[in-house]
Amino acid sequence: MDIGVTLQKCDYIDKFLLSQKGLYIYFTPKTVDFSNLFKMVKPPKKLLDQVRDRIRLKHYSIRTERSYTSWIKRFILFHNKKHPKDMGVAEIEAFLTHLAVERKVAQSTQNQALNAIIFLYREILGIELKEPINAIRAKKPQRLPVVLTKAEVSKLIHTMSGTQKIIGMLLYGAGMQLMECIRLRVKDIDFEMNQIVVRQGKEDKDRITLLPEVVKEDLQQHLDRVQLLHDDDLAQGYGKVFMPHALERKFKNASCQWIWQYVFPSKSISKDPRTGIKRRPHIHASSFQRALKKAVRLTRIPKAVTSHAFRHSFATHLLEDGYDIRTVQELLGHKDVSTTMIYTHVMQKGAMAVKSPLDV
Repeated sequence: MDIGVTLQKCDYIDKFLLSQKGLYIYFTPKTVDFSNLFKMVKPPKKLLDQVRDRIRLKHYSIRTERSYTSWIKRFILFHNKKHPKDMGVAEIEAFLTHLAVERKVAQSTQNQALNAIIFLYREILGIELKEPINAIRAKKPQRLPVVLTKAEVSKLIHTMSGTQKIIGMLLYGAGMQLMECIRLRVKDIDFEMNQIVVRQGKEDKDRITLLPEVVKEDLQQHLDRVQLLHDDDLAQGYGKVFMPHALERKFKNASCQWIWQYVFPSKSISKDPRTGIKRRPHIHASSFQRALKKAVRLTRIPKAVTSHAFRHSFATHLLEDGYDIRTVQELLGHKDVSTTMIYTHVMQKGAMAVKSPLDV
């Protein structure tokens, strides 16, 4: 039966239950026009859209949003598109076991999938998983970090040029992670105090690290060029930058101010995937990764070098130079000193200072 047509023909309705729409509607005894009724009823949001909304409400990063929605989608597809509310601990265990046994993923990857699924049940479906999840867990391998010598670091940095060279100098000279570096804003660099404030770093905490003297001149010249670019953006009606949390509402003009601009902006203006606003984001991490890969190939350094190797080398070389491990811990932003202790195993002291009996 066509409910819409039937309702439009009614001249008098005391009470009507739209069971298909889940709405109770009360009317006064007079002729009622229902022609626009169903246009006003909005369908419920899809599950993944609800996940995105809740992640944005909690101010999680866009990377977390993409990761969580991807894992939730894979979880649903693994169980033949069965709705998560009709599944439970057994299905979660089966999916996580599949990742560890069949896909052979790393422990961190399996933990990420688990966190995404728990977020779905707790935050979206309102279901608390009371039973323990006893899936086969991926083993965490005991790996030593890749550490470069000072000579190797120098070769890599001098093989790169321009913005990528400055980023490389900061990764090694300040011990930052790649994303921490490319998210830097102008106000975070203090040339007078020779320090950098890392915002929302490890454990989502701010910390202070070093600004190397060697990089200051190149960095200042780079910022002069970036400021010219920002002035040009303002003249064209752009110049706004993404503001964290609710700062854009609290300080309405701050997004156009110079101090809030990214130190390493992208070459082009693009549309924000969340808000649809056109603005200039920071450069993508892949641009430095490509430059580093090329530098490793040209210098023929026989190590599995990634951007994180600069951070490992920073910590190791500071310990070799006699700095206190607690100081290094603070500069790296480690919560526990045991995490920093790993670098004592690769420094050129301790076990590495022992001479082989063949050399004696």
